[in-house]
Amino acid sequence: MDKKEAISQRLEELTEELAKTKDNKATNKALAKLRSKVAQAKKDLIEAGKRQHGKGFFIKKTGDSTISLLGFPSAGKSSLLNVLTNSKSKTAAYAFTTTTIIPGTMIYNGAHIQVLDMPGIIEDAHLGKGGGKGVIAQMRVSDLVVFVIDSTSAWQLDSLMDELKGLNIHINKARPNIQITQKNDANGIMLDVNKSGLDADSIKEILNAFGIFKAVVKIWDNVNEDDFIAIISKKAYYMRGIIALNKIDISNPSSDMISELSKRYNMEVFPISATTGQGIASLRKGIFDNLDIMRIFLKPKVGGNAEPIIIRKNATVGELASKLHTSILDELKCAYVVGPSVKFKNQRVGIKHKLKDEDTVTFIKER
Repeated sequence: MDKKEAISQRLEELTEELAKTKDNKATNKALAKLRSKVAQAKKDLIEAGKRQHGKGFFIKKTGDSTISLLGFPSAGKSSLLNVLTNSKSKTAAYAFTTTTIIPGTMIYNGAHIQVLDMPGIIEDAHLGKGGGKGVIAQMRVSDLVVFVIDSTSAWQLDSLMDELKGLNIHINKARPNIQITQKNDANGIMLDVNKSGLDADSIKEILNAFGIFKAVVKIWDNVNEDDFIAIISKKAYYMRGIIALNKIDISNPSSDMISELSKRYNMEVFPISATTGQGIASLRKGIFDNLDIMRIFLKPKVGGNAEPIIIRKNATVGELASKLHTSILDELKCAYVVGPSVKFKNQRVGIKHKLKDEDTVTFIKER
């Protein structure tokens, strides 16, 4: 039995023991310890798989933002990629373990958005089946996940979310505010702030299971044991996501069903048909609106066309200047702004002024 098989067997035994243990006050500590052991075993299994198969091929991020199209096989991801990119972007297959990832570029509101068509996820992908771990590892570099779901079997999203949960990927969920500072001179586990709802003994048990015995711990958010373990394991990822409910030309889903889907997964739902093009315009806008970017215009030359600068939302005048060139920031005195971030036209602002989408900025240099 090799190391990976041994870890798999250990994980199976721990999972079975966890399932058999009743959840009550008397077993709280035991459950916390078991959950942390299960989390650690999953982490060890992933690492063993990486060592066995080597590094996967990662597609370099390009453009202003990157989105991933994720779903099960035959959900229509490839068709959606072609529609979003208008089939004008050059696409090519890149080997990724036993699967391929197809990139393309969607241009919207002046932004160049890299679109990655991820291979179809299969059951137990989080354990490495079908190259699933490598696929999801690539997905982690994305700024937004677009879940492409077949509307004729919309609740398959349950299985997809379970696979992501198995890899500690959380969609549209704020990362818990937890700070753990290991100190050799600490008197064991010192719980400085605890708003988690977990008792001190459970927190200590979980930390000890991960080899942390001396630390100052501050927990500002209410979290359960699973959330806490995910943070400690350093394998937790928090990402934005929306749903592209595909093939509506076949199923014609009701508004009630769409509303229920949105509430159930806490995601905005865009009913579309990649075949007929229905709803694609709304999806394009939804993708842009859910990315952490905005358009800023510089005062155009007379007779010239204004091209936007794409920058993160809520960026300051100083950050915009720095993005263009560091020398502009060094010589910047102030700026005049026209747009939604100011109260009147050509308002004079400083470098700390926060900009908004579609602002027009004119820089004024120091004399």
